[in-house]
Amino acid sequence: MTKRKANPASGGPVHSDALVFFGATGDLAHKQIFPALYAMVKQGDLTVPVIGVAHSGWELPQLRNRAKDAIQQAGGVDDRKALERLLSLLRYVDGDYNSDATFQLVRKALGGAQHPAHYLAIPPSLFGTVVKRLGAAGLADGARVIIEKPFGHDLESARALNAIATSVFPEESIFRIDHFLGKEAVENLLYFRFANSVLEPIWNRDHIASVQITMAENFGVQGRGKFYDATGCLRDVIENHLFQIVALLAIEPPPAMDTEALRGEKTKIFRAMRPLAREDLVRGQFTGYRSEPGVSATSAVETYCALRLEIDSWRWNGVPWYLRAGKNMPVTATEVVVEFKPPPQQLYADSPTSAREANYMRFRIAPCPAIALAARVKRPGEASVGDQQELYLQDPEGGVEPAYERLLGDAMAGNGALFSNEDMVEAAWQVVDPVLRHHSRVQPYAPGSWGPKAAEKLTAPVGGWRDPVVGG
Repeated sequence: MTKRKANPASGGPVHSDALVFFGATGDLAHKQIFPALYAMVKQGDLTVPVIGVAHSGWELPQLRNRAKDAIQQAGGVDDRKALERLLSLLRYVDGDYNSDATFQLVRKALGGAQHPAHYLAIPPSLFGTVVKRLGAAGLADGARVIIEKPFGHDLESARALNAIATSVFPEESIFRIDHFLGKEAVENLLYFRFANSVLEPIWNRDHIASVQITMAENFGVQGRGKFYDATGCLRDVIENHLFQIVALLAIEPPPAMDTEALRGEKTKIFRAMRPLAREDLVRGQFTGYRSEPGVSATSAVETYCALRLEIDSWRWNGVPWYLRAGKNMPVTATEVVVEFKPPPQQLYADSPTSAREANYMRFRIAPCPAIALAARVKRPGEASVGDQQELYLQDPEGGVEPAYERLLGDAMAGNGALFSNEDMVEAAWQVVDPVLRHHSRVQPYAPGSWGPKAAEKLTAPVGGWRDPVVGG
């Protein structure tokens, strides 16, 4: 396929003059998109038409009621005028995504808009179909497309979807969204690394023993059984969310903090990740998963995944990265723990002799984001003994911009810094592709536990997993 050429522009990216979002009647729209649009209107960041597209047999009044219900459930209406402005911006097109007639109705609803942003909040199986239809209907010229995760199901499908997307839109007009990157605490990982000179001398294999990243949820699939059974934990959160955290922690300093420089450094990390082998991965499934609506009675899909990752670079050679994520865990929390090596000489009787006893840094992403440094402090008295205590470098802050509000605003403004490009997506899939089909059997675990026992063996060389600290 021939790749589209970018339209010449001057004075920076043109702001989108309409938002078309496919999947307007779905769960994602109800839980995330309508509340984000409401917040954008309140702040004056959304003043253009919003055209919902779905195949539900609805009309505009039903979509407006759906929007009001979504906003009410997300926290309530605290600005009646903003709600009315949002409802006045809404349009609705009902039709089959496989029909050319639907896209002609979209064209009509756009009116005089010349630079729409098309947001695909739809099942991944429909991404390619809708992108092709947009191109055939002439709706891609001067436009942007925002594509939800997962971008592809494996390396082959990601390449195929990239080929379709870039045959219709120029690469700079494709925004592969990962809502995790819109979180303030995730973005702060990057800021913390490169806004402080104190980290650079110790942020390498000479001083860091291991890194652990945990993303735990204390709930199940919550009615998303059909989607989850076709995706699984490895594809749903590890290959995208947790790999992005690894990249932010592991990248080299970019020459400038601009979109392409940052993407280039992150791509280098993904390419340096050693492709996973069967023995690097443990898959688990919580008891009762197969009884969930939409889940196969014989499902072998993982609801828990733990893996050992190696980055073959000068900075990180020999440092193991341990990643785990799962449903029905004891808590809901996302946390990173960077363990440092112990001092080279044991000068005190209680000096640490292993990385598990040594200093560490803890980045809590959710809930209540925080950054903490653990160091040993002497107890009062004559004896030279002490305790490991944490020094908080950042207290939890409220009022941060929600992820979808930030990402939709950035995409409509043409700011691609928080989005993945073609090279990043394919490099990440190359790491997990070897184990997507060739892996060990899924192992059961009890809801409320930390997953199957086999996962403990992965981290045995570093003293086991560090469970997230919630409330501290």
